[in-house]
Amino acid sequence: MSSTGVPDRPWKTRTAVRVIVLTDDDHVLLFADTDPGVPGVHWWVTPGGGVDPGETDRQTGVRELFEETGLRVAEDALVGPLARRRVQHGYSDQVLDQTETFYLVRTPRFEVDIAGHTPEEQLTLQGHRWWPRAELADAGEWVWPGELTELINRAETGQRQPPLDLGIVRSESTVPIAD
Repeated sequence: MSSTGVPDRPWKTRTAVRVIVLTDDDHVLLFADTDPGVPGVHWWVTPGGGVDPGETDRQTGVRELFEETGLRVAEDALVGPLARRRVQHGYSDQVLDQTETFYLVRTPRFEVDIAGHTPEEQLTLQGHRWWPRAELADAGEWVWPGELTELINRAETGQRQPPLDLGIVRSESTVPIAD
C-alpha cells in the first residue's frame, strides 16, 4: 500500500491497436469491459488488443477484430491511424500502461461472434452493444476513449491526416494509481 492509501500493483506495459467498428446505419460496436476485483463497475470500449511480436499495427487490428468479433477484413479496410494515446489504467490487480493506436472500419451490421475471446476476455468482457453514434457523446456511462465521436468524425472527412495525439490518459482507472 502506498503512503496515499492506493494499493501497490505490478505494472504491465504493452502496445495495442483498437478498432472503431462503424456500421452503414451509423452504429458503433462497443464491449462492456470490467475489472473482476471491482464488482458492479463497467465501461465501454472498442475491440482491440496487444500487438504480437513481428506484427504491424494493421495486422494486429485485423487479427484482434476477427478474434473479438468474428469480422474478417483486409488490412486496407482499416482507416487510419486516426489517433494515438498512452493510457495508464489502474485495475484492482495491476496497472496497464498501454500505448494505443486507433483505426476505424466501416461495415454492414453483423452478428458478433465471441468464440475467439481469450480466457481473460471471457472473464472481463461482459457483453456488447451496437451504440447509435448520436448517443455516444451523452451515453451517461463510461465510453473510452472519451474522444470516440471526434475520431469517427475525423475518419469520415476522407482526408488523410496525421494521427491525433491524445496524450497520456490516467483518468480511465477503476482503482486509482499512486503518484
